[in-house]
Amino acid sequence: MTGLVIVGHGTRSAAGVEQFAALVERVRGRGDIGDVEGGFIELARPPLTDAVGALVARGHRALVALPLVLTGAGHGKGDIPAAMAREQQRHPGLSYRYGRPLGPHPLLHEALEQRIDAALAGADQAGTEPAGADQAGTWVALIGRGSTDPDANAEVAKVARLLWEGRGYAGVEPGFISLASPSVPAVLERLRRLGARRIVVAPYFLFAGVLPDRIVAQSAEFAAAHPDLDVRVAEVIGDCDALADLVLERYAEALGGDIRMNCDTCAYRVLMPGFADKVGRPQRPHDHPDDPVGHHHHHGHDHHDHGHDHGSVAVVGGGPGPDDLITVRGKALLDAADVVVVDRLAPQGLLAGLRPDVLVVDAAKVPRGPSMAQEAINEALVSHARAGRRVVRLKGGDPYVFGRGHEEVQACAAAGVPVTVVPGVSSALAAPALAGVPVTHRGVAHDVTVVSGHLPPGHPDSLVDWAALARARGTVVLLMAVDTIGKIASVLIEHGRAPETPVLAVQDAGLPDQRSVPARLDEIGAVAAREGVGPPAVFVLGPVVALTTTGPTA
Repeated sequence: MTGLVIVGHGTRSAAGVEQFAALVERVRGRGDIGDVEGGFIELARPPLTDAVGALVARGHRALVALPLVLTGAGHGKGDIPAAMAREQQRHPGLSYRYGRPLGPHPLLHEALEQRIDAALAGADQAGTEPAGADQAGTWVALIGRGSTDPDANAEVAKVARLLWEGRGYAGVEPGFISLASPSVPAVLERLRRLGARRIVVAPYFLFAGVLPDRIVAQSAEFAAAHPDLDVRVAEVIGDCDALADLVLERYAEALGGDIRMNCDTCAYRVLMPGFADKVGRPQRPHDHPDDPVGHHHHHGHDHHDHGHDHGSVAVVGGGPGPDDLITVRGKALLDAADVVVVDRLAPQGLLAGLRPDVLVVDAAKVPRGPSMAQEAINEALVSHARAGRRVVRLKGGDPYVFGRGHEEVQACAAAGVPVTVVPGVSSALAAPALAGVPVTHRGVAHDVTVVSGHLPPGHPDSLVDWAALARARGTVVLLMAVDTIGKIASVLIEHGRAPETPVLAVQDAGLPDQRSVPARLDEIGAVAAREGVGPPAVFVLGPVVALTTTGPTA
């Protein structure tokens, strides 16, 4: 008969590990399956590789791998399959069928109801309520783990509704202990305002652990602050016959090929609003400390301590300034962010649309003014991601065009933090376009060069070959050149660029006060100073400037 490997995430709670082991033994003792092992992908022993290795050593070449998780979040969708793929590499010829997550399921709902009723009965016996207190006066706060996967969070809400239907509770409200809203205190406050006087907090967890302990602590803290409320906390589902029955049911489904995975709202397959960063994201296995590969690689985050899903960083180009010129993907990531580290030139209007609980970190670099050091920015990105948060580094323009974006990517990669880059519309191309100037045009300009002007010609740190640039015939776009444009123009003319070459300064491109200031190359320094051209401004020079369709105006 096909062997079964029950795969748990892992916990630092000794009680949780014991409950997992007891469930594996309970399933094994049923005798319905010929061979059963259990293992964890991280945090606790035994590691998954030992469980699979034991089954292979006993002659199994085909297995059912059952994720012992309640919802289809990242662990069940990515981490466990990635770990099983590694086991297939270790054991050539090994095949496996993957079971689906455990919930929602009536067996679990009945177990939750029993835990809630036990909490009520325990309080009754203590004399705090008349014996036989019924469900009609009881409000339930169903608290799940919380995830960066919207599908998983939606399943917790579904379970809350299914618990309410037909069981006679006054109401059931879902909430989360990590990574998702509403929080435990927020749910309890909502129920209090709805008139609740007796609340049972029901952890939607299989076994004991750090997060269920946190639910108990936060519930106790809320109860202490509201002595008029009767707040009780139910036990986790735990090792029980109902859970063993469900494991056997999921095993039979996998053998029969009837696993009915929900892919319609899977954020790893379908673009869900606010979760664009997940689509097609590569999956990799966790590295268990007792796995032989564990010493070769480290996640580089503090996942074990905070008990959350993994944090991540997205370096997002916000575009040239207007709020509506950010990319669709960039906006989706911003909407899903827990922390936004924002540049001075990023679209500031987008910050007003963030959720109230989003932390905004000002990483402005103001010329000759307040400035956050790059090292401090890198550290902020890494530390927040390691705390399990979704971090967006919102930059102006494109993060890889004079934006130090790759320095931040390198810092995240060195720390083992997952990082993605979302390109943005660079002002180098957007400012000329918004002023009516094409940077290339058939028969006029076949090349365009984007140059940083923050260092003047002759500066020992400048990497620009100004002489070669002067000999070029195409378009030159200068960024960060407000203070150096006069010196740049002189050097370009000195090395062969025609003095009458048309130049256009575009200030505040795309914003309501955008303006364009035209001049000849030999006059642009004086004209820019006289007209008060200030940053952010882009200078475009070359024959294409004469093609402007909007007519440059001072």
